[in-house]
Amino acid sequence: MPELPEVEITARRIGAVVAGAVVSSALAPGVNTLKTFEPPLQALEGLEVLGIRRRGKLLIVELGSGLALVLHLMAAGRLQLFDGLAGPRDRTSRVLVRLDDGRELRLREFGTKQAAWVRLLDEGGLAAEETITTLGPEAWPDPPPLRELVAQPRPLHALLRDQRVIAGIGRAWVDEILHAARLSPFRRGADLDAAEAEALRAAVRERLDAAIDHYERTVELPIPDKLGKPLAVHRRQGQPCPRCETRLEAVFFEEHVMSYCPACQTGGRVLKDRRLSRLLK
Repeated sequence: MPELPEVEITARRIGAVVAGAVVSSALAPGVNTLKTFEPPLQALEGLEVLGIRRRGKLLIVELGSGLALVLHLMAAGRLQLFDGLAGPRDRTSRVLVRLDDGRELRLREFGTKQAAWVRLLDEGGLAAEETITTLGPEAWPDPPPLRELVAQPRPLHALLRDQRVIAGIGRAWVDEILHAARLSPFRRGADLDAAEAEALRAAVRERLDAAIDHYERTVELPIPDKLGKPLAVHRRQGQPCPRCETRLEAVFFEEHVMSYCPACQTGGRVLKDRRLSRLLK
């Protein structure tokens, strides 16, 4: 799933080269992807692309006349730029924005769920868009103090993935952050002391900084279909911890996996499945 670092590098790479281009046409082959009807996609024709920015895990393509495309890539979406138009065999295309220089901006989605979505909004709609207005503060580049922000009787793993609490972190990077901070995924946010909260904030900044630096060195256009994440812990269960060499363990949920180091994070205790999560404090 694309999270803050992956969305950030996408916005940087594509935004840098499409600013100033003019839209020649736009269409939505993915019938379930476009979630708005007014204004219509045809309203983009003739508008200049002003740039692309990120908010949390959302991409916002800003255009002339105050219009903006808001995109959520969800688990399997990618925003990519191509030198030519999509052919009939590209069944991954969900929304196509064709530019006057012959290039094409494509929202593509891999897999079968078709969960990625796009909204075309005017200035008023963008200001009121609930998926944006309900987001918490940005996790990067300057994460806010976290002690009060996460002071809830919920596990840190859930709190840090809650976009209303802090925006941009998902399942992969929360594993990396909690490992860097030496905190149990099941530690309750309300139980953090000042030093632990500051260690968590430092880990958010350090791990996201490192990820974005990695992508700056390795990612060029076109954005690849599969963007390999520089992960040390997430989905590395069975491998040695990169810090202490203890075997990494995992908790398996219905749709995701949570990876951690027992020695670094849970006092040596191994959590076999989610039914035992109450054992970790």
